[in-house]
Amino acid sequence: MDMDAFYASVEQRDRPELQGKPVIVGADPKQGRGRGVVAACSYEARRFGVRSALPISKAYRLCPQGIYLPVRMERYVEVSHRIMSLLGEYTDLVEPLSIDEAFLDVTGSLRPYGTVEALARSIKQRVREQEQLAASVGAAPNKFIAKIASDLQKPDGLVIVPPEAVLAFLHPLPIGKLWGVGPKAEAHLKELGIEKIGDLARLRREEMDRRFGKHGQHLWELAHGIDDRPVVTEHEIKSVGHETTFERDTGDLALLRETLLSLSEQVGVRLRRHGLKGRAVSVKLRYQDFTTFTRQVTLAEPTAAAARIHSHARELLDKFPHSPLEKKVRLIGVSVGHLEERQKGLFEKQEDKEEKIEGAVDRVQEKFGPGSLRRASHLKDSPEKAR
Repeated sequence: MDMDAFYASVEQRDRPELQGKPVIVGADPKQGRGRGVVAACSYEARRFGVRSALPISKAYRLCPQGIYLPVRMERYVEVSHRIMSLLGEYTDLVEPLSIDEAFLDVTGSLRPYGTVEALARSIKQRVREQEQLAASVGAAPNKFIAKIASDLQKPDGLVIVPPEAVLAFLHPLPIGKLWGVGPKAEAHLKELGIEKIGDLARLRREEMDRRFGKHGQHLWELAHGIDDRPVVTEHEIKSVGHETTFERDTGDLALLRETLLSLSEQVGVRLRRHGLKGRAVSVKLRYQDFTTFTRQVTLAEPTAAAARIHSHARELLDKFPHSPLEKKVRLIGVSVGHLEERQKGLFEKQEDKEEKIEGAVDRVQEKFGPGSLRRASHLKDSPEKAR
């Protein structure tokens, strides 16, 4: 199940006056001079060539009459939780693929509905009744085919591929529909005369091995409709991170350090919310020429304390191959990996005290709002500091 234009559809539902209009959710376009990208857009905006991940400046050039809205992630997460809970009423085997799509193994859930189609229509109807949103559903013998099926008749689509029809469904499709075939691989395959998935399926397995190595085996299996992966109900979180793109490329080291602090605090909040600590701190810089570098340090003890994350992040900032003062920075990010569950020990350590303090700040902000309690350094040159 895949929600249709999820962020934009939520905005149109919450503000009925936006129905039927080109809604674009993402960064501020600033009359075509904005930085950042499109997070989502309505189908009305797509008619102008706007799509997700498009630079917001290009989106504005394509659709200056569009209605540009900021991302309201908390709202989308709230709606997503309700939808995923609804899906859980059909089967215990639900694997969220992202905030707005999920795989469901309904093998053991068909009896009350009689057919796959009846179950799929029930899901679509209940999502529409509960959330006033449209969902597209693809049903098939495995995850790969079901995912392709869910995309084919958007919006509000329903495509069912029975086992005996898998190859007839799959082989006429463009080669780019195959998982693992990106733009470069697609161009290479087309140079070899492989335009459709069926063209690839006609190659011998040995030839795929010779041309593409281990990846060739995977592509060969998908081209024959083979995908044995089960629906997995839980995924281990590998890392927690935040990043930001500056309005203008910057060489201001003080600004970079201040931004690192803000990002470290956001990472710390998410770690504590999930009951996690991490042993690895990473910093990412993307420069004005779009080259990107990452540096990482492994800690002796895991942490969820923003102060400690920021301390290591600042040290990493000084180790990058180009001084920020010589080469301006476009984007900066902080992440924490090598995660483990937070355990309460017999003796309290300094980082435990820091996490307690920051946990208290979390609770104040949850109750009174994000700006209700913050570090004095964040008040620099602000009206609050003046007052």
